[in-house]
Amino acid sequence: MPTVEGEFVDLSGRGIRLHYRDWGGAGETVLLLHGLSSSSRIWDWTAPLLTGDFRVIALDLRGHGLSDCPDDGYDFGSVSVDVGAFLEAVGVEKAVMVGHSWGGSVALHFAAANPDAATALVMVDGGFISLSERLSWEEAERVMRPPEIDGVPVETFVGFMRKLPQFAGRWNDELADMVLANFDVRDGGIYRRLSIPNHMKIARALYGFNARDRLSRLPCPALAISCRREPVNDAERQWQEYRSHGLARLAEIAPSVRVHVMEDTIHDVPIQRPEELVSAILEFVKDEC
Repeated sequence: MPTVEGEFVDLSGRGIRLHYRDWGGAGETVLLLHGLSSSSRIWDWTAPLLTGDFRVIALDLRGHGLSDCPDDGYDFGSVSVDVGAFLEAVGVEKAVMVGHSWGGSVALHFAAANPDAATALVMVDGGFISLSERLSWEEAERVMRPPEIDGVPVETFVGFMRKLPQFAGRWNDELADMVLANFDVRDGGIYRRLSIPNHMKIARALYGFNARDRLSRLPCPALAISCRREPVNDAERQWQEYRSHGLARLAEIAPSVRVHVMEDTIHDVPIQRPEELVSAILEFVKDEC
């Protein structure tokens, strides 16, 4: 398995230090972007499988992982500029952009705003979903607000997380480390790195994200990966409707975007289906680029 190196980049002029993980590899660069309240660690089972074909880097976006946590700059424009400044700092002119969830929207925004920097775009269960077409902000705010967990004992938190369906059959010490990396663990408890107010700034930006505009001016080949399984509760049923609506809108707005549906899969694709995810990415890039 490739050796992963954790590094930091100080972005001059932006007043922020970002953390990234570099798995090495040969060939074109793939930049992996995580979702809201996640981190670069969500790619730990996916990134090594890509290094035979690409150089693979995963970035902790501002407010996440080991990157700095300022109280502003969580709009798509600012986060996209962070990504561009990061690529410049590490000497990467062009990359295949792969984003999960919120990271899919960040990757889409970046690709549309920087047509010379993205050679291909992969949106993993994100980017193509427009919540504002299905919900009022008041409804979305309730759905997207995270629970108050600061100070919860680590053992209690881990006991809850290991029972979640996306981790069923896969929980081990490595996955526990990946999940806990999203938080500040101290004094036997867990604390959010991304505060709830900053989380909700991203949620508000995500709610207002105009996917139609970005998709209509995509400068590169794109792949949308969506999850599907039989819903087991109302929340899953809702999100399945949002995905279906998003895919329908995608076909209308940007019919050239390739779609790959993962059956019997829920949102945390890089953890649930790393092998299938990598196969879809490799097939797409080899066909389109």
